Amino acid sequence: MGIVIKCLAASFLLLSFHAVAGPQLYVFDCGTARLENLDMFNIKPEESDVRELFIPCYLIRHDNGILLWDGGLPKEVVGTKPDENAPGPTMRYDRWIIDQLADMDLAPADITFAAYSHLHFDHAGAANDLVANTVLMQQAEWDKAFDEGHEFVDPRLFAGLKTAKLQLIEGDFDVFGDGSVRLIYTPGHTPGHQSLLVMLENTGPVVLSGDLYHTRANRTLRRVPTFNYNAEQTLVSMDKIDKLLADTGATLWIGHDKELADTLKKAPAYYD
Repeated sequence: MGIVIKCLAASFLLLSFHAVAGPQLYVFDCGTARLENLDMFNIKPEESDVRELFIPCYLIRHDNGILLWDGGLPKEVVGTKPDENAPGPTMRYDRWIIDQLADMDLAPADITFAAYSHLHFDHAGAANDLVANTVLMQQAEWDKAFDEGHEFVDPRLFAGLKTAKLQLIEGDFDVFGDGSVRLIYTPGHTPGHQSLLVMLENTGPVVLSGDLYHTRANRTLRRVPTFNYNAEQTLVSMDKIDKLLADTGATLWIGHDKELADTLKKAPAYYD
């Protein structure tokens, strides 16, 4: 009997350890965009020397499933060679996110949840390839998704979501039910823009900003891009994230910040 009790106790400890194991955060290179200036982000040339934006995708492994956060540039950009001398923005995308996941032995069917900070073309590029998964979407984003007149939105990239397993939410949302991965409602850039809080045991909590900020200058100057859906909402969302950072001690990762991205380890390496 004593041996049985000890074995049960040991099994319980192992299960408990497994249950509290924190999430793992993977960073993928899903392209870059080179700009002539930051005028569209309401930043003057003398206020920032940034001219290249990183475009990330993220994957979060959790004991209760896998979340893919943002879908990168459209597949059509992969392998194209931009003309560095051409006027206007140019884009580079070396390897399709679905292929990068395959390198880790992950198929789209292995993804439990797909979520997007918003549906601009540089964040929803893989959306049609993830329609078999549960898609977490703010109701406000979905309500406007197929309206005409929105800049940087290509409904063809996410038309498949019309038949997907769509879970529409309103406000903040606890993805896995234990507080470790939380969608944070931060509207303004788009009607249903959201950010992501990931509670990492060793790295510490991290907030993935989506496009609440495009550059560090947008944050330090509290400058809202000229094309945002609602500037006042954006400023309120900035205040909300500032409070979240203060309350949790989290580090802010501005997704398009290439200087930051160059310092981050990329998948298959991860943060935990």
